[in-house]
Amino acid sequence: MTLINFQEANKILTKPKDWTDEECSSLLVFNNGEQSISCWGLSWREKLHCLFRGTIWLPVYSGSTAPPVSLNAVKTVFSRNPFEEQQNF
Repeated sequence: MTLINFQEANKILTKPKDWTDEECSSLLVFNNGEQSISCWGLSWREKLHCLFRGTIWLPVYSGSTAPPVSLNAVKTVFSRNPFEEQQNF
């Protein structure tokens, strides 16, 4: 996946100091003090994988627990509540 620059981005989250560039890179996000949102693009190979396999993996490097996270496959999360679809189980 490739990080995408987007108009609403207003902060850069830097990588941990003890991590190498191969392990992690800085992350461009929109941040409002409550959430950080990044935007990612898929290669054609990744798109085909998602189409035929229907899987996306989300590793979260936080130790013994995982913070609340959200994945959205929508055009933008800025025109509506990004958690709207998740509430309709």
